Amino acid sequence: MAVPTRHRDRLVSPDSQSLILTLNPWDRCLWLYPEPEWTLVEEKLQALPDFDLTSRRTKQIMRGHAIECALDGQGRILLPGELREFAAIERQVVVLGQGNKCEIWDLASWNKQRDEWLAGVVVDGAPPSTMLGSLSL
Repeated sequence: MAVPTRHRDRLVSPDSQSLILTLNPWDRCLWLYPEPEWTLVEEKLQALPDFDLTSRRTKQIMRGHAIECALDGQGRILLPGELREFAAIERQVVVLGQGNKCEIWDLASWNKQRDEWLAGVVVDGAPPSTMLGSLSL
């Protein structure tokens, strides 16, 4: 998969070319972290209690499927078959910058999920306050 140029500079730096690819435990997409950001995520995962089922499953999913990868000379990464299958990635993908990581979605899956989310945003002509809080749009 080719990583869009606008995301490459945020993902890799002269200090660290390593990336971590893993499953998103809540949505059918992949997460791609720069290695320094993954280290912070790993610290947060480590702090989660093992006796809480949701915490334990999150750790198992994210750690168990995490793989190290790097951009090749043309700005591409290899998406392993198991991860592509989980995210239903066929041919076209959407890469969404999410601050400390990128989300990688199958194009059709993203369009469907986005439309579902957007359909739920407007209630009686106004955005729900619980979803947007005090954001002024």
